[in-house]
Amino acid sequence: MSPQGSLSRIRIGSAPDSWGVWFPDDPRQVPWQRFLDEVAESGYEWIELGPYGYLPSDPAVLAEETGRRGLKVSAGTVFTGLHHGPDVWDRTWAHVSDIAALTRAMGASHLVVIPSFWRDDKTGEVLEPDTLTAAQWRHLTRLTERLGREVRERYGLEIVVHPHADTHIDSEENVARFLDGTDADLVSLCLDTGHYAYCGGDSVKLIETYGERIGYLHLKQVDPEILAEVRANGMPFGPAVAKGVMCEPPGGVPALEPVLAAAQKLDVDLFAIVEQDMYPCEPDKPLPIAQRTRAFLRSCGA
Repeated sequence: MSPQGSLSRIRIGSAPDSWGVWFPDDPRQVPWQRFLDEVAESGYEWIELGPYGYLPSDPAVLAEETGRRGLKVSAGTVFTGLHHGPDVWDRTWAHVSDIAALTRAMGASHLVVIPSFWRDDKTGEVLEPDTLTAAQWRHLTRLTERLGREVRERYGLEIVVHPHADTHIDSEENVARFLDGTDADLVSLCLDTGHYAYCGGDSVKLIETYGERIGYLHLKQVDPEILAEVRANGMPFGPAVAKGVMCEPPGGVPALEPVLAAAQKLDVDLFAIVEQDMYPCEPDKPLPIAQRTRAFLRSCGA
């Protein structure tokens, strides 16, 4: 791959997650002003909104704050538990609609949809079984299609569903089952390379097999040695992150160069947002990592 210009369809960005931000408000997280300052200083042009309420939720304020730093918003993020069935729809939509409205107001076109966790990412408490029944799979697929349809009709956004550790859309088998069970016109995927590797998946194979379903990328790597320990001990995702399971590229897996090359071959414009899970982290840790990561991705042609 040539060092410049070879990934012309890939738009690189970063997210609050790479600054250790997991919650709307947490004393261990950097203030939102510092995140915006540092993500711009690192050379990124695109950002995600992160947890709703972390960045200003007034579109006029957020537009002014991002605009004067040369930043643009690629997506918002919502959390859903649609496998629980129609009873959760109204509560889900109330959560989604506020975030979708802000996302649209910021000129973004995507809404990243993360399934609910089957065990608590802080305490490790098991909240429900880690596998779904056939009826729950039907709820998940049908209601995700409904979400895609209504988000598009009401807000003009496309949903991209994010396979995630400690959720029911995680492994190659479950991701394939989810994609095979949903309408390609309504539901696309946000492929997070780190989460997919964490759950045993091959990102390049997924792109090559389900390329028309890939609507968005999160770039992330896993430390294979720490992952082996996490698996051996049945460690929940939150403590695994605190242990450093998600690592700075290019020091982990999967290698990002072949992932980006496979995505470029799809010949569609794709956002590729860097997300190095770091919660909690020291406030001075993210900036140098972000700068090195941006330089690494430039060396890959992105």
